This record gives sequence, C-alpha cells and structure tokens, in this order.
Amino acid sequence: MATSNESVELVDGEVVANIARTALFAALIAGFSYVSFPNPLSPGIPVTLQVLGVFLAGIMLGPVWGPGALGLYLAAGAVGIPVFAGGSAGLGQLMASPTVGYLWSYPVAACVIGLLVHGGTELRDYNTVGLGRLVGAMLVGTVIIYAMGTAGFAVVQSVGFTEAFIVSALAFIPFEAVKVAAAVGILRSDAIAAA
Repeated sequence: MATSNESVELVDGEVVANIARTALFAALIAGFSYVSFPNPLSPGIPVTLQVLGVFLAGIMLGPVWGPGALGLYLAAGAVGIPVFAGGSAGLGQLMASPTVGYLWSYPVAACVIGLLVHGGTELRDYNTVGLGRLVGAMLVGTVIIYAMGTAGFAVVQSVGFTEAFIVSALAFIPFEAVKVAAAVGILRSDAIAAA
C-alpha cells in the first residue's frame, strides 16, 4: 500500500498577508486615535490622526482591504475596546456621538481612495502612482469624511447644515492639509527606502 505525502495549501499566502496587514492597520488607526487634542473652533470634535490612517489604509491596502481595516477598527470600538478618539468606545459612539458621521465615513473614504489610487479593485504598486493622483484621492476622501461628518453632526446636535459644516468641517481644513502632507511624506519615504 502506497502513501502520498503531498502538501496542501489551505489558505492562499497572499490572503493571510492581507488579513495580517488589515489587522495591523486597524491597530495603527486605533493608536492614531489616541493622538487627540481639542480644536478651539470646534467644541466636542477633537483633532486626531485617524484620518491619516484612513488615507494610508486606502492607499496601501486598496479598495477592499483598506475598508476592511476600518471595519475591524469600528467593530473593535463597538464591542467596547477603547479605540475611538481619546480612548472612547461603545455603540453610543457609533450611533449618537457628535463624531458618528466621521466614524462611519472612514470605510467609505478608504474604499474610494483605494479605487482612485489603484484604478480599480486590483492592487498595484502605489509607489508608481503620481503625486497628483495620490493627493487628489486623499482630497476626495476628505470630502467624503467631511460630508458624512457634517451630516452626522447636524443630526446628533440638531443644528443646521451650515452651522454643522463650519464647526465640524471648515474648522479642520488646516489639520487635514497637514495629514495629506504627512501621508505623502510617509508614502514617498517608503518608495525611497525600497529603492
């Protein structure tokens, strides 16, 4: 009687690597949420580095795994792990906080950023993407985050859209410009290190 000793690959190695990167990015975004300080022009909504994590997830993980990282991040916060701004957590943050629109916008923005940078759902080397395309994708992502953040703020705070926009979006534009520049610096330093 002959026996066969063939190896069987149960899960594609690329899938395992993507799952690991997704979990890593969820943890990175959670860490970014602890870098938080009040915005004097917008009481109740702190400035954090979470949006920088959204940019990087969309660009580096693409339109499928990037939103997956943000979904994992939101799920962790929903079950009570203190991963939201300032160490907050719970379903209340995802349903009735002034930042509810921002939180729900993150997976959407990461998906759109990934689609724009990669030109579809297939991943390509983001180091080959032009600077204009990278910055343009992050600006579109910022518009999505601001639109959903403003809508969420208006509903939760029972204020008009104009007032909500001024407090929850306009007050943050200088900070977003710095995050876009930081993302470009991180991505381009990665390209230089790889060369």
